[in-house]
Amino acid sequence: MSTDRSAIEQTIQTYFDGLYEGDADKLGSVFHESSALTWEQGGAVSILSRDAWLKAVRERPSSKAQGLARDDAILLLDQSSPTTAFVKVKCQIPPRYFNDYLSLLKVGGRWLIVQKVYAVEVRP
Repeated sequence: MSTDRSAIEQTIQTYFDGLYEGDADKLGSVFHESSALTWEQGGAVSILSRDAWLKAVRERPSSKAQGLARDDAILLLDQSSPTTAFVKVKCQIPPRYFNDYLSLLKVGGRWLIVQKVYAVEVRP
């Protein structure tokens, strides 16, 4: 599964690059079309479809264009089968700092993010 690990890491690197560059097409290439983003806010669960999120990415200035610091990394990668993986990452769009739990499936020979659950911390 070492070649899978490399492919999973490349999917995550594309995710990191897309976030930093504000490139919705790059992000869309690593998220399954049925995927969603889920988070807790004020005691309630919020869910945003991939397409709604990509629209928001297209409409906001990118971290790169704003000259914001980049700090992203894989904190944990667990491949539980030939077609399932879980990756915990950190990333940022200052002043927001994220911890993301990304569930991936190997679909048609490609690793795709099928669910993103995240927490965000806003720092001054």
